[in-house]
Amino acid sequence: MGDPGLFTPKSVTWQMHGDPMMWVAGVRALYFQALHPRAVRGVMQNSDFRKDAWGRLLRTANFVGTISYGTTEAAEKAGARVRKIHTMLSAVDPDTGERYGVDEPELLLWVHCAEIDSYLGVARRSGFRLTDEQADRYIAEQRVSARLVGLDPDAVPADQAELAAYFEKVRPELAVGPEARAVDDFLLRPPTHPVLIPAREVLWRRVAQLAYAALPPYAHELYGRPAPKPATVTRQLRATGTLLRCVPARLRWQLPPKHILRAMSRLGPGSRPAPYKVGG
Repeated sequence: MGDPGLFTPKSVTWQMHGDPMMWVAGVRALYFQALHPRAVRGVMQNSDFRKDAWGRLLRTANFVGTISYGTTEAAEKAGARVRKIHTMLSAVDPDTGERYGVDEPELLLWVHCAEIDSYLGVARRSGFRLTDEQADRYIAEQRVSARLVGLDPDAVPADQAELAAYFEKVRPELAVGPEARAVDDFLLRPPTHPVLIPAREVLWRRVAQLAYAALPPYAHELYGRPAPKPATVTRQLRATGTLLRCVPARLRWQLPPKHILRAMSRLGPGSRPAPYKVGG
């Protein structure tokens, strides 16, 4: 058998990250991450987000796929690349003139926690069945990904209680500034070829609206845009998850960069991700 990678087929991560609702969760993570002014400023000041937003989204998806399903060597190299890039980037606070590195632990921790909370929350609310113990396992497993981007794993929440306590602590620092408004505007109306604008309005906008609705209520208050009641959002997530899971997995996994198919080729058909394997 080949190298199972950092997570292995026995992990919750391996099973859950193959679920199609991870795309909705990824958009939810972008909305959530943008609520930290220093973190989102680091993104906006160091990349042409508006012109290359799709490229950035795909690079992020490729990174998550690599560390989830790639070999140990591939995952470690991906993490090293990210850490190296972060050490070369900084941002400036327009109010104080302070220059700070984008690899500050508090900023990396926010990005990590907002992402993991989005993946876990969307998956569970959309019908991916996890017990609380399995949810805690997932959060603990993700300390590996935290290490890859430069965090001390011992300083990262290891279960749901610690994650909730972290958000309660950081909540007073969250705000919606110009950068968060720019992210919101892009996610609702991403640059699209004129021919594809009708499809964007019909398909993409629904994804973006659902991802936004899946945020915690205090995030909606900060953005200043209402959302349906949580119970209604959960029903919408479950309906969307049920629909997307009707698409054959092998068809979904054909989309580039095909991390899951490559992992199955390396490890054998028994490594195929599936929700029922979570308890194994």
